[in-house]
Amino acid sequence: MDRCIVLVDAGYLLGAAASLLAGEPSRSRITVDHTALIHGLREQAESDTERPLLRIYWFDGAPDRVPQPEHRRLRVMPRVTVRLGALTRSDGRWAQKGVDAAMHAELTELARNRACSDVVLVTGDGDLLPGMMAAKEHGVAVHLWAVQAADGDYNQSEDLVAEADERRVLDRTWITKAVRAKELGGICAPPPAPRPEIAAILSAPPESSLSATAERPAEERPHPAAAAARGGVEERMPAKGVPTPKDLAALRAPGAHAAQHPTTATLRWSSDKGWVDRPGVAAEPPEAASMPTLAQLTTAEQRWADREEDITTVGGDPYEVGQVFARRWVERLGDPTQLQRLSSMYPRVPHRIDGELLRYAVRFGLLAHKDDQIDEHDRYAIRAGFWREIDVRTGAEHSPAGD
Repeated sequence: MDRCIVLVDAGYLLGAAASLLAGEPSRSRITVDHTALIHGLREQAESDTERPLLRIYWFDGAPDRVPQPEHRRLRVMPRVTVRLGALTRSDGRWAQKGVDAAMHAELTELARNRACSDVVLVTGDGDLLPGMMAAKEHGVAVHLWAVQAADGDYNQSEDLVAEADERRVLDRTWITKAVRAKELGGICAPPPAPRPEIAAILSAPPESSLSATAERPAEERPHPAAAAARGGVEERMPAKGVPTPKDLAALRAPGAHAAQHPTTATLRWSSDKGWVDRPGVAAEPPEAASMPTLAQLTTAEQRWADREEDITTVGGDPYEVGQVFARRWVERLGDPTQLQRLSSMYPRVPHRIDGELLRYAVRFGLLAHKDDQIDEHDRYAIRAGFWREIDVRTGAEHSPAGD
């Protein structure tokens, strides 16, 4: 068949790109425009091989092989097939398992079935050498692509380089068309116009947490760059005395004193296991318990349409997930007074709706790398997206807590 196929080892491609642009191979240090990246791979492959593209195979690792948000975006793109291996943690580091074997099996099967005349391999792993040799024996031309190494040296197996029919290096100029380095301290979620009280809470850690950090031995303190990469969340989260959204809501009640929970305190969202009643804080109001869940408002036909949208459209960014959930809930809510009542409960999401929201988020792989817990930053982004959509629907403006 006079057509080409591209096999991409995502761990190699994005890890090498991170090393080149950010100085370390951590993929969390880069932002990837997957649409632009796939377009660039297709365009370059068709140019190099002078053959039309049949398909791009994207090989990557994922915890329990559960597709992550980036995999969900990729697998619905035209001419893209995602193959997932396992991602396991050993000695504090994540490692892919089964990805090389899957690439080897796909490469040899495509060559054996004469599915293409040219194969482009974007990888650096020498374990693919037998598969490359087998493909050549079946009359397939093998093109090997590398990512420009940060130190100017090879980041590919020399045996692969020697065995390839053609070779190309994707340089910095090519890579930066779709990949860029994140600035330290950057926030992944793009919430517009954060609510004043949340911004105040997140920007000013309490003195107790600062003093606790200062008292820790130097070797136990997080590296500044590591803390900045996570937005400083770990340093802003003391173990005790952290108000929940319920505490903050209590500040809005008549007669509440701001001194009970200063606005410089750290915000800690509740978990999906329910609200924790703190001493002196009123229980959830009865009207909150009467709020209908999204499941109660959704018909069988809508449930099917929701699943179709989740698979083909929703990327899985935590902030986006919160917005999508809120949009569906509002559009199916028959009583507008309940929407206004919900808005007045800010920042506390009613228990039943909150649990349903987080369970919905789990579908998008947001438990990955987090020991079956959605981490603090993602939960904040999920609820921030939820409240932003509610604000858009109600035109609500909330003043800082305690005003």
